[in-house]
Amino acid sequence: MIHSLFLINHSGDIFLEKHWKSVISRSVCDYFFEAKEKAAEPENVAPVLQTPHHYLITIYRGKLFFLSVVQTEAPPLFVIEFLHRVADIFQDYFGECSESVIKDNVVTVYELLEEMLDNGFPLATESNVLKEMIRPPTILRSVVNTLTGTWSNVGDTLPTGQLSNIPWRRAGVKYTNNEAYFDVIEEIDAIVDKSGTTVCAEIQGVIEACVRLTGMPDLTLSFMNPRLLDDVSFHPCVRFKRWESERALSFIPPDGNFTLMNYHVSSQNLVALPVYVKQSISFFDSGPCGRLDITVGPKQTMGKTVEALMVTIHMPKAVLSANLTATQGSYTYDLATKVLVWDIGKLNPQKLPNLKGSLSLQAGAPKPEDNPSLNIDLKIQQMAISGLKVSRLEMFGEKYKPFKGVKYLTKAGKFQVRT
Repeated sequence: MIHSLFLINHSGDIFLEKHWKSVISRSVCDYFFEAKEKAAEPENVAPVLQTPHHYLITIYRGKLFFLSVVQTEAPPLFVIEFLHRVADIFQDYFGECSESVIKDNVVTVYELLEEMLDNGFPLATESNVLKEMIRPPTILRSVVNTLTGTWSNVGDTLPTGQLSNIPWRRAGVKYTNNEAYFDVIEEIDAIVDKSGTTVCAEIQGVIEACVRLTGMPDLTLSFMNPRLLDDVSFHPCVRFKRWESERALSFIPPDGNFTLMNYHVSSQNLVALPVYVKQSISFFDSGPCGRLDITVGPKQTMGKTVEALMVTIHMPKAVLSANLTATQGSYTYDLATKVLVWDIGKLNPQKLPNLKGSLSLQAGAPKPEDNPSLNIDLKIQQMAISGLKVSRLEMFGEKYKPFKGVKYLTKAGKFQVRT
């Protein structure tokens, strides 16, 4: 299945490699580097690349490329899911998945990779099982390892979860404070044309859970309007038949942080955009100049405040400078990258923010053929733009009463306004 794994940073340097079968030369990554050079953005690199003797399957997470080498045909999604699981494990173990953190914990990283894959096939990919076999790094353990000269974090006992019917949860979990918190996070992907009409819009949602409960609790999470969800994927702990019949999530949770559910809402009548944009960008035939006028206002926010509002415009190469006035926030124009960024911050519905002024073009440069698009970034706390709401959380199998809570967050994904 998977023969080798290479970790590559944003600059294209290979800083870690792991081989489960025969050693494969780093030169195989040259095919990936060629594809990376042709891609406009790192996210646009093709996830599957074919070479004369190998298949290269990659993901991009946290400004890092996880590149796996496969010598025989394999289901690409299977390999991609495993690579995401590797990144998730690093995130869970070290708090973040970055080049510096991986280098600081390189011994633990190699131990994890050795346990997660056996002769090229996934073996142990659940965080709770791995934590029983390989202890997460701590400051105290690092000091002890330095003094004793011992760098192995491998445990002495066989993980109990590996042999149970519930491999994602370890046995004997005990907490003084029992709590279960859920974050409903939604990203809006939308394209709005020049007249303000929505061309396409969809919502990518995820429910992140933080569950610290004693014993072996059995939870049921119910929603007020689950029928609006078009496409769903679950953590292995969720009982799918219960979802099909009752549209409720029934599960014995892993211990700690995990992704309970991913979902998708694509019906445009259900996707309400939280802001509207009135814009006018024009370049004149007579004289090297142009005009810009942008106003942003709230649309469907359900009384919530739009925060971290930002408008980014990739200007044509002929634009030399921008002489603008912002009624709210501040703007910057990078002459090297030709990127105009208007950082608005919190949106005040009583006084709509406006950015307008003139654009200077290179002398003798032809008028730009196409107007640039606007990319919108925003966050709205305590609101799910799809209207999804958690109605209740029930617990069975244990007698104590846990602390429970749900938070909602809406943010922009690929939100583009055409001009």
